[in-house]
Amino acid sequence: MTEDIYLTGITTTGTPHIGNYVGAIRPGIAASKDLTTKHFYFLADYHSLAKNEDPDKIGQSTLEIAASWLALGLDTEHAYFYRQSDIPEIPELTWILTGMTAKGLMNRAHSYKAAVQANVDSGNSDPDKGITMALYSYPILMAADILMFRSTKVPVGQDQKQHVEMARDIAQRFNHHYGEILVLPEAVIGEDTAVLKGLDGRKMSKSYNNTIPLFADEKRLRKLIMKIKTNSLEPGEPKDTADSTLYDIYKAFATRDETREIERLYAEGIAWGEMKQLLFEYINERIKPARADYERLMADPAVVEAELVKGATRARELSAPYLDEIRHAIGIRKLG
Repeated sequence: MTEDIYLTGITTTGTPHIGNYVGAIRPGIAASKDLTTKHFYFLADYHSLAKNEDPDKIGQSTLEIAASWLALGLDTEHAYFYRQSDIPEIPELTWILTGMTAKGLMNRAHSYKAAVQANVDSGNSDPDKGITMALYSYPILMAADILMFRSTKVPVGQDQKQHVEMARDIAQRFNHHYGEILVLPEAVIGEDTAVLKGLDGRKMSKSYNNTIPLFADEKRLRKLIMKIKTNSLEPGEPKDTADSTLYDIYKAFATRDETREIERLYAEGIAWGEMKQLLFEYINERIKPARADYERLMADPAVVEAELVKGATRARELSAPYLDEIRHAIGIRKLG
């Protein structure tokens, strides 16, 4: 039986928030300690270029995301933790895969179709107005990320499932042409992974500007939690846990017994202000130890850089010989 190889990418386009923590970082760190499988975690800084991000923002986001994973306990001795741009084999494989990718497949990518639809809806005569090749070819770079390390399992949200399917399609076409060289990955959809709502009741997302940064200081954390949208029920009136952002956030952090206690308080009509204070104190106590480590790492970026360099060195021990095998298969070989 072959070993399962998991791969997770984190795009460097913002500050990690508590939704990222419960949806990806916490399960990823727990998985990193499983010695029966291999795990790859990478900072997708080349992907951020598809969104035309500010260069300084990309650098800052890279530091914040890496420091978050390290502060929260990622096992970098077992797991591979690296920056995408430190693996030169990835962009080279991207170009090799581009030669095997049908344009029609890229035309069907959700991100591209959404950008075209936005142009149509706004009345642009050119449906491709403002769409870069980085956005259009984004799934090929993602396929290279996945295929470079022979990943068998790729944990993704439902909205990213198509990218894994495209990686499979591209790998199948490559293998049909050159032999069974690339490993076909499977998407792993976390059905029970919490998707948290933000301050305004919509999905917590940087694009909605409604997030709660994971390592906000105590004063800011409390201020943000106090801003979470609630209904107009008065203190003493029973409250429903369904569709309650405060309850959902608490539940994502708490044990089952702790959650039952909150359900009891809701039934008894806890005041929203009291519930917000309770939520703040609960999250703050659990984040506080890692926050101290995070702040230490943010103040000493050289420590974070050393970890990423170490991870890239380990990862390239795998990617470099594999790319040599791929280059040989496609006819790029030494003469004599």
